[in-house]
Amino acid sequence: MEKITSRRNPRCVHIKKLGANSDYRQSSGQFLCDGLKLLEEAVMCGAEIYEVLTAVNIPFPLPIDIRVYYAERSLIDSLSPLKSAQNTLFTCKIPKKAAIVTSSGTHILLDGVQDPGNVGTIIRTANAFGMKSVILTNGCADPYNPKTIRASMGAIFKQSIQYMSMDELVKLGNSGVRFIGATLGKDSKNISNIKYKDTIIVIGSEGRGISESITSICDEMITIPMAAECESLNAAVAAAIIMWEAKEI
Repeated sequence: MEKITSRRNPRCVHIKKLGANSDYRQSSGQFLCDGLKLLEEAVMCGAEIYEVLTAVNIPFPLPIDIRVYYAERSLIDSLSPLKSAQNTLFTCKIPKKAAIVTSSGTHILLDGVQDPGNVGTIIRTANAFGMKSVILTNGCADPYNPKTIRASMGAIFKQSIQYMSMDELVKLGNSGVRFIGATLGKDSKNISNIKYKDTIIVIGSEGRGISESITSICDEMITIPMAAECESLNAAVAAAIIMWEAKEI
């Protein structure tokens, strides 16, 4: 196992950029993950792993084509974008764009959800409740941000994720796909009184809710019943409650 000692090593420079820059991730087609548990999950899911930088022995077999490097924990800490770095970093290939959404299956659409932790948690929950895909639009957090990856707890390797423009969403609506938006509106229906099969469920941003452009293509609006003094729920919590109602497992 080759040992790396300097932050100036090309491998370290690459890892540092992957953790810090979304544009670099997209141009390189790779993203950064951390931790042995996540590495094991990636291997089990058949993710395409390029290289591993670790301060410890890896207690499970890796495919023979994966390059493994050793580094002191202090070097790994300096490269990790996360405050609580773990003792292993590794890089993976960003999957190709998922198949186009069809009228079959239930999907979750995130409209401008900018917190990486919320996006990662929603990806994890969508995988648990059988959502066919997670669709991102209007400036959502990068699903391959290291904070999103960690919050997804391995679901990033299992769940179909795709970006869609407003034009693409309008075309889906015109093709007969039903959109259901989650809001706090008085005229919205109780989440328990809706049929979710073969729909796209919309969760709005943490601050402003669903944008006007997305609202305009929604066929129905729903709300989560809660105490009168409660103003709203965290986006990931609201999504989890609604996906429980809509689950396909």
